[in-house]
Amino acid sequence: MKFISLLVFAAGAVTLGVELSAARLLDPWFGNSQIVWAGLIGLILLYLAVGAWLGGRLADRHPHLDGLLAVTSLAGVGVALIPAISLPILRLAAQGLAGYAIGLLAGTLLAVLLLFSLPIILLGAVAPWAVRLAVARVEQSGQVAGRLYAISTLGSIVGTFLPVLWLIPTFGTRWSFSLLALGLLVICAMGGLFFVAGGRWRWLPLACLLFTAVLFALDNPGSLRGGAADSAEGVLLYEDESLYNYIAVRAWGNERHLKLNEGVGIHSVYHPETLLSQGIWDYFLLAPLFQPDGLVNRPRAEQSELPELSELSEQKVLVIGLAAGTVPGLFAAVYEASDGNSSNGGYGSWAVTGVELDPEILEVGRRFFGMEQPNLTAIAADGRRWLRQQPDETKFDLILVDAYRPPYIPFHLATVEFFGLVRSHLSERGVVAINVGRTSRNFSLVDALAETLGTVFPAVFVIDEPGPADDLGNSLVVATARPLSLAEFRAHAAALSAPLPAEFRAFVAQAAPRVRAATPPADTPIFTDDHAPIEAMVHSIIWDFLQGDK
Repeated sequence: MKFISLLVFAAGAVTLGVELSAARLLDPWFGNSQIVWAGLIGLILLYLAVGAWLGGRLADRHPHLDGLLAVTSLAGVGVALIPAISLPILRLAAQGLAGYAIGLLAGTLLAVLLLFSLPIILLGAVAPWAVRLAVARVEQSGQVAGRLYAISTLGSIVGTFLPVLWLIPTFGTRWSFSLLALGLLVICAMGGLFFVAGGRWRWLPLACLLFTAVLFALDNPGSLRGGAADSAEGVLLYEDESLYNYIAVRAWGNERHLKLNEGVGIHSVYHPETLLSQGIWDYFLLAPLFQPDGLVNRPRAEQSELPELSELSEQKVLVIGLAAGTVPGLFAAVYEASDGNSSNGGYGSWAVTGVELDPEILEVGRRFFGMEQPNLTAIAADGRRWLRQQPDETKFDLILVDAYRPPYIPFHLATVEFFGLVRSHLSERGVVAINVGRTSRNFSLVDALAETLGTVFPAVFVIDEPGPADDLGNSLVVATARPLSLAEFRAHAAALSAPLPAEFRAFVAQAAPRVRAATPPADTPIFTDDHAPIEAMVHSIIWDFLQGDK
């Protein structure tokens, strides 16, 4: 009975361990949206139901421990094979994501989910089979069944936390599957050697253990994506899997890109030979032009209005979604060129606080992206939680949000409640700017965020980044703490000081005419913590794009 209890505990732990590891396996390719989670959990429950039915039938036909150990051992081998079999399928998924091929994406997602069917069905057969073996008298059947199912649930609790807190952060996703399988197979082999006197399946658990051990010994994850990149993908400088992300750094000469998870979206760039990033990050540099008198930190003689601001000599900036530090690098290069005063027209200094959820990304930024600006304080935390923990007197002049992970964005960083928190930590001259995805014609997400911001801020603007018509694009949504007109912004843009870098002034001249006042349609939803249908809206954007919104 004690060994059967141990086996049931291990099966419960491996079942939930596989589910959590499966979520991490799919996350880099399909995201961690509610739809992916619902599909994964729903199918796992279906497999467990089929396994329970099958286990009951097999237990009555073969009420012996060697049969149970054989089925459990085959489940362990199936768990160990999941990463190897899924790799070529996930490569197809990457091709579908890069080419926006909905059929290929859906097919590969279904194929990966089906990979879990055999091991989970077999694991689902363990508990009813164990009950059949453990019941010695009918009058004790309820007590025995309750005890074993309780033990299985305790194992599931352990399996819930084991991959998240130890296996995946320490060994990575692929080896997590292998270690779960090896643990289960060690128990099965012990059962075959010490608790089974005979039977045709006695040696199968040991054979499965040896096979999996050899497989594990030969497994060299190397590139987590299964091989070196071709020349179009650049040179792979760094690759790792953190608690939150698959992280890759690729280089083309001196240019470097940070890619997370699905590998299509670029989260940070490094151009040591050019001033600007040539991407959406450059548009965050326009945020100071939305302040009441443009770039406030001018020599005091130039300030004829807003006298309460004339003593200010430092801009305080908060970046939520710091990644590898592209935005702080741009602010340092443009606004604090050389000595931070004379060379940039007297725009003062810029103290930047950057909040990034993943601490490993911060280390990547320091190592590969020159994220060593002396005015930058980098913090590993959730942006909303960190901001909520700050004292009321902590104020920022700019709050820049670039934490949205394509194709999905964290809903808790896009609601009225979040923007109310942002507003409470903005100074009187404060500006908030948010990077938002769209297609060339579907601006539903941009409109929804603009409408949501409009419930908190008096003025909201949109800047559409130009890009290829056949690709997904970005817009910067900007809101101000004080009322501001479009004409005032354009006046600020036209009055840039000559000492600012010529490349930046040319960029402003091109970007300023594209700034427009936000005018969301009348039926645009407002996001709240209680109701924020962001994923449904993103699905609509992607679907429209795939249907020809190019």
